[in-house]
Amino acid sequence: MLSSLICVDDIEKKALALMSKPTRDYYQIGSDTEATLRRNLSAFKHLLIRPRCLRNVSQIHIGQSFSIGDVKYEIPCPVGIAPSAFHRLAHDEGEIATVKAASRAKTIMILSSLSTVSMEDVAKASENAHLWFQLYIYRDRNLNRRLVERAYRSGYKAIVLTIDAPPFGRRRELGRHPFKLPPHLEMANFRTEEFQITRIPRSSTGVKQFADNLFDESISWDDLKWLVETSPLPVVVKGVLRGDDALQAVESGAAGIIVSNHGGRQLDFAPSTVEVLPEVVRAVAGRVPVFLDGGVRTGNDIFKALALGVDMVFVGRPALWGLVVGGSDGVARVLDILQMELEYALKLSGHTSIEEIRKSKDLVVSKEYFMSKL
Repeated sequence: MLSSLICVDDIEKKALALMSKPTRDYYQIGSDTEATLRRNLSAFKHLLIRPRCLRNVSQIHIGQSFSIGDVKYEIPCPVGIAPSAFHRLAHDEGEIATVKAASRAKTIMILSSLSTVSMEDVAKASENAHLWFQLYIYRDRNLNRRLVERAYRSGYKAIVLTIDAPPFGRRRELGRHPFKLPPHLEMANFRTEEFQITRIPRSSTGVKQFADNLFDESISWDDLKWLVETSPLPVVVKGVLRGDDALQAVESGAAGIIVSNHGGRQLDFAPSTVEVLPEVVRAVAGRVPVFLDGGVRTGNDIFKALALGVDMVFVGRPALWGLVVGGSDGVARVLDILQMELEYALKLSGHTSIEEIRKSKDLVVSKEYFMSKL
């Protein structure tokens, strides 16, 4: 069945037909009017690729290398798995199935702190995946310390601090129909935490209640500096949409930047990630790697992001759709499709490597580029 799904859109359609309404709503919706959610997709479509011809493309290389802290990464294809919550809503194996697919691809998987399988069990199931752990700054700083220490002991290589969610964004459909985890599922990373036991009633596992109890709206750059100083792992910052914020994150000790708007689930009418990518890349100026998530659905999208200076992209919803459709094999199918499409994009554009893409002037342009030539 998976072989008949030839693009990510096919996998999305199949997954949406299989999901229950509560799961579909939780995974799919954006904040408020969903303008940012739609813009993440449309912005990629407004970028055009100017191909070169008669260039030998018989041998291409799509691998990417970069360093986070003292760890050097060699990624065969620059697509990783973004953090997303509650994978066991999509498949019984949940994050175990996802990490198996990441292992097959030898890529990075960022585990959400709101996973339905504990970070320790995910690490045990990993073979060749590079594991990073996503974190929020909680009111109880000792909870942050304990989670970071557990990630370090379990072999995770970086902490990914989400900075765009002082509260969770307002999602209208979830306001009408509040989301609760089914009774047989749990926020597994908090199973052993006293905070979870004492502050979140067993009768309700509502995500909003969790956020209201734990999240700290007073967080500032000082908290990022505190985490960098406290953590034995390098800290990558996720949720940056401005060059000045990217620069301040680097100056505060961030080892990497993920350009992200939380999949269009936080501030509505924020710009798309690919629109702000050039500004962030210019501000960072090569001091740390720059990554992107949000709106990536095709190999051409990946090509465009690479041409604009990103080191690697991450996909969130597409991995969940693959999980719904085929478990670990479904997630692997998503990654395989994106790799195949990226290889085609390189060849058809007349390029043989990511380095060559980056050196090619005006390779990816907006539609207005051609109007200016008239």
